[in-house]
Amino acid sequence: MSPITSPMVLHSSWRASGPYRVRIGLALKGLTYDYAPVNLGAGQQHKAEYRAVNPQRLVPALEVDGVVLTQSLAILEWLDETHPEPRLLPKTPLDRVVVRAMADVIACDIHPLNNLRVLRALDAMGVGKAPVETWAQRWITDGFNVLEGMIAKHGGGWSFGDTPTLADCCLIPQVFNASRFGVTLEAFPAIAAVAESAKVHSAFIAAEPARQPDAIPA
Repeated sequence: MSPITSPMVLHSSWRASGPYRVRIGLALKGLTYDYAPVNLGAGQQHKAEYRAVNPQRLVPALEVDGVVLTQSLAILEWLDETHPEPRLLPKTPLDRVVVRAMADVIACDIHPLNNLRVLRALDAMGVGKAPVETWAQRWITDGFNVLEGMIAKHGGGWSFGDTPTLADCCLIPQVFNASRFGVTLEAFPAIAAVAESAKVHSAFIAAEPARQPDAIPA
């Protein structure tokens, strides 16, 4: 592993899921970074300055020694490859594929259907607030139904085993989003147990949206 020679810069937005995942991963690894806020609500991601950082106009983007890394799961796997301890992925291939599958249920099946771009597109089509909330609740609930069984089978305080993994880096931001859309965890005791573990874990606490420098007070 080549040492990082300059401070990492995380382009983040306080309550966006992708940066939230990466903040958890960085905190779990004990890594420091400079925080560069991107105001998604104001459309800062579309300005030329940020498009030069990430032409996809999404967050997160992590600058490492002049190289810009994008896509939260790719960044988290890079973190695990370059800073192996504590591990975000288990040691054996079969265990790793389970954890990756959990993460993909969130990152591929749930989150893309209720992220800001999709919600704004629905709004532009004239879909009202109530139907949009129903839309988001449906896909979150479908995904949580799958995750509940996986965590009940493989979890031991966390989504997989007794230490945080890549799956938890994805799950806790999605639990935060679920609350925003009125989805409670009453029907998902295994997920709720992981959320309780995260509430008292320093890395997850540090990554919480309300603790970020660009957080908007409730």
